[in-house]
Amino acid sequence: MRLTRPITHTLAAAVLAALTVVGLATPASAAAGKYAALGDSYSSGTGAGSYGDSGSCKRSANSYPQLWANANAPSTFSFVACSGAVTGDVLNNQVGAVTADTALVTISIGGNDAGFADVMTDCNLGSDATCVSRNQEAQNFARTTLPGRLDNVYTQIRNRAPSARVVVLGYPHIYQLGGTCWIGLSETKRAAINQSSDVLASVISGRADAYGFTYIDARNTFAGHEICASGTRWLNSITWPIDESYHPNSSGQRGGYYNPLESVA
Repeated sequence: MRLTRPITHTLAAAVLAALTVVGLATPASAAAGKYAALGDSYSSGTGAGSYGDSGSCKRSANSYPQLWANANAPSTFSFVACSGAVTGDVLNNQVGAVTADTALVTISIGGNDAGFADVMTDCNLGSDATCVSRNQEAQNFARTTLPGRLDNVYTQIRNRAPSARVVVLGYPHIYQLGGTCWIGLSETKRAAINQSSDVLASVISGRADAYGFTYIDARNTFAGHEICASGTRWLNSITWPIDESYHPNSSGQRGGYYNPLESVA
């Protein structure tokens, strides 16, 4: 029997309503709600260019938060990540962007607390022994002091947005060991720096997991694209302006952060 047009429309509407009730219709996603992008320079996109009028925060049009917002059209996009931010800056200046109806929060934080900008300076200017010692100091801080600071931030995020999906993005290895670099830092220094990335990953992922947050391990997503890698490099080496050194370039923001974020948010 051939259905008439009015009956067909009525039946389709009824089926859609029924599927919605039982949860089989297209689910509401973070793209339909509010998105708050918090964090430091790895989240603001320092090193990826095109900073607009963001001043010293260096929020890039090529950053993973902006790419995600462009692709998913959240109802509100609060991009408050800022170059140089530490956990205290997130608490004082950024977490206010997270509200009860926020659907998605992303954040990278902790590297500046542990002093990794100074680590990279000392490793470039000092001896192998100085570099190793400075990394050990940063690693000790990350193990002993950083967990409490992360808890302060993560607690605020969860209290402010109990239902939000929270995605914590980690830091990559800076170097591919045994790679193609013939000049620059020694292999001893590169190994010490990468070990610090490992310690940060362990601490940050552990605290994120304790809060039920999703963790993206940038050591994996950037693998094969570090400084000294034979493939396309997603991280700047020493560059000018100097504060963009050792940060993801536009390819790193897209391939190392945006693509994995898109797969989980």
